[in-house]
Amino acid sequence: MELTRPTLVLAPMQDITNLPFMRVMQRRGGPDYYVTEYFRVHADYHLEKKILRSITENQTGRPIYAQLIGQDINALVRVAKELHHYPIAGIDLNLGCPARVVYNKDAGGGLLRKKDHMEAIIAALRDAVTSKFTVKTRVGFDRHDEFGRLLEVFTRHAIDTLTIHGRTVKERYQTAVHTDCIQQAVSEMNCPVIANGNVVDVSTGQGMIRRTGADGLMIGRGAIRNPWIFDQLRAAHAGHQPQHVSRADLLHYIMDLYQEVATHAHAFDEPKHVNRMKKYLIYIAQGLDDDFEHQIRRVTSAKSFHHVCHDFLDNAKPIPTHPPNDSKLFCGFDALR
Repeated sequence: MELTRPTLVLAPMQDITNLPFMRVMQRRGGPDYYVTEYFRVHADYHLEKKILRSITENQTGRPIYAQLIGQDINALVRVAKELHHYPIAGIDLNLGCPARVVYNKDAGGGLLRKKDHMEAIIAALRDAVTSKFTVKTRVGFDRHDEFGRLLEVFTRHAIDTLTIHGRTVKERYQTAVHTDCIQQAVSEMNCPVIANGNVVDVSTGQGMIRRTGADGLMIGRGAIRNPWIFDQLRAAHAGHQPQHVSRADLLHYIMDLYQEVATHAHAFDEPKHVNRMKKYLIYIAQGLDDDFEHQIRRVTSAKSFHHVCHDFLDNAKPIPTHPPNDSKLFCGFDALR
């Protein structure tokens, strides 16, 4: 009997998973579906055109979910209904953002401390959403042993998919994931469970599925570093050899991303654009030469950016399959291998 291939999803990352990034991802295989950056909902909120473009101009051929974050129930319901006028596959509720500026306002991961209000939001959105309704959560705010009580809430509602980032809000991205929590959700939820956190290559993706039994994988920072990861996982599941990626392939990806982001900028500003690209490059550089990362962090112009990238990457050498184990940006992934 053939095993069902895990569903593959690109994680919603603020200021990252916009329209140009999705287009660049899709050219390298792409996920099975996308989730937008979050719409930061409040009482006076109006849909942001920049985020809305990733829905209205989505030409990837893959479904896209609109993610909401906030704590005002009436506003969340209103915005969810407004979004149904656009071609979305569903609404996703963010219960996991670990940014202090977000959770201090009892939104994102902050709602995990307000279980009654969190449940009221879930119930209201489930009633209002006529398409798929999904939830993305962390395993607790302070401690992962909070997860059992959170799971009791999730099981009481007809969530279509539950995505779990296997760390607490306070752990941010600095620990190994709590795979036991994800495994518990798989055994108790009556919907598909998607595992998120620390998948950086085929080995860690397979390890996450093996340890948790999850129905799929959501990949974020690992996909910034390696946009071929979705096709590599598909190939591995089918028993084929995953694509080997060279530095020249990586260079082409960076130049493609540079052009797409520039094309979709409201007003092109070279220094700002270079700084924006450096946000991607700090992830892409992990596992490459330390000198490359050192130099790319210090470029200030398009000329110096292109020079450093071509100088280090315009060759056929393979890129490492995973970041270094002591990477400060990818922490704890080796526990999944």
